[in-house]
Amino acid sequence: MNLQSQLTAVRRRWWIVLASVMVGLAAAGLITVNTQPRYDASVTFFFVTTPADGLLAAAQGSAYVQQRTKSYAALLTSDRLAQSVAAEPGLGVTAGEVQARLTALTPVSSVLVDASFSDRNQARALRVVEVVAVQFVKLVQSIETPTGAKNSLVKVEVMNGPRVTPEPVAPDPARNLVLGGLLGLFAGVAAAIVRAMVDRAVRTAEVLSRLTSAPVIGEIPYDKSMKSAKLIVGASAKSPRAEAMRKLRTNLRFVDLQEPARVVAVTSAVQGEGKTTAACNLAIALCEAGWQVLLVDADLRRPQVTEYLGLTGRPGLTDVLLGEVELTDAVQSWGDRSLLVLPAGPPPPNPSELLGSKGMADLLASLRESADIVLIDTAPLLAVTDGVVVSVQADGALLVARYGSTSQAQLTAATQALRAVDARLLGCVLNGARRSVAEGRYYPSYLEVPAQHAVPGRRRAGVGPEATDVPAQNGAGAVAAAPTDATQEFSQVTK
Repeated sequence: MNLQSQLTAVRRRWWIVLASVMVGLAAAGLITVNTQPRYDASVTFFFVTTPADGLLAAAQGSAYVQQRTKSYAALLTSDRLAQSVAAEPGLGVTAGEVQARLTALTPVSSVLVDASFSDRNQARALRVVEVVAVQFVKLVQSIETPTGAKNSLVKVEVMNGPRVTPEPVAPDPARNLVLGGLLGLFAGVAAAIVRAMVDRAVRTAEVLSRLTSAPVIGEIPYDKSMKSAKLIVGASAKSPRAEAMRKLRTNLRFVDLQEPARVVAVTSAVQGEGKTTAACNLAIALCEAGWQVLLVDADLRRPQVTEYLGLTGRPGLTDVLLGEVELTDAVQSWGDRSLLVLPAGPPPPNPSELLGSKGMADLLASLRESADIVLIDTAPLLAVTDGVVVSVQADGALLVARYGSTSQAQLTAATQALRAVDARLLGCVLNGARRSVAEGRYYPSYLEVPAQHAVPGRRRAGVGPEATDVPAQNGAGAVAAAPTDATQEFSQVTK
């Protein structure tokens, strides 16, 4: 992944980063609360040689002390000093604790040594450093006194201290929270990038087109109101989703001008990709442009077209293929005069065989001449063979994929299933695509067109009257079906 891809992955998965930062802050706060306070007591030693005659002797003495300063710092953490300090009555610390908590620091090119001791008890920390100051001076003098001499070559003076910090040096709430937040931020960014690298779901039109070797002719934006209003009628007619369906309508009409598709199968790789919603809304969008549309529900296992449109499910396609009902008796009119619907009918025991029968082929040939365009809602390609059977008999297929849900492997398998039977893949539709912030501001303002400026769509010459606006919805979002001029015209054409 390049830098741009990584930034995109982090932006799309911002909630992972936010959650990680919150966890880091919570962990830092928990550690801070549960950590007992600690105090530091310190003392500073100054080393100098005993007085000697002459400047040369003084310079040599100073150089001697500087060379041995690091040795004096190491002497502060030695076993000998720790044992002598621990032996002091009333301290309550062991030699090991003295060594572990006593630190020494030597500034560069100086004859000073800073010693500090950390303890949970403020008074004990100060008392230990006081004992260290006394015992360390004695230890240095004993070591630096030559055999038989009375005075030490090095004199140790206490320059600063002993003193103890008035406030605890640990824990530091501000520092802990900053560190926790930064660690959480880094972990969240890493997790977002790793998840993007292992995520095989389709999220861009480019990936969808590459996997299917077909153009993406529609990107339907995510709309949170879609659960309650699936169809692009009423208030939803001016939504970005409705405008995307109109773009899909236009692109579908110009996919192939040499061989225009009159019978189009709408399918998907797996269940739940939104193919039925796309088929219904595409049919409505085509009707708005003045086309006479016949929508066929060929998903005989889980039919939903009539549920979305508020029509009766019987009689339907199954009854027509079995010869129990005439086609004109099964077709229902929805909304305006130009949308006809052929429901699925009762579920048959052998859907694949029924859809692949000669009767189905003859029916599609008849429907092709009775409407401007026929849309067929089919079963998912990977679940059963119904979708493949219908797609090969249609003039072409539209493959619907859902953003962030359909995997690349599923799309590849669905495309191979269509290619295996030489079915024509007209294009793909990315459903639930995420819009940019700029698009979100653009659509609502631009789509508010005054009603008097609306231009009615034009129908093909010689095919029915001009289309009118889709009427208001009935009850649960559907328009009541009733015999209209469209059903009468369809009846005359199919006879």
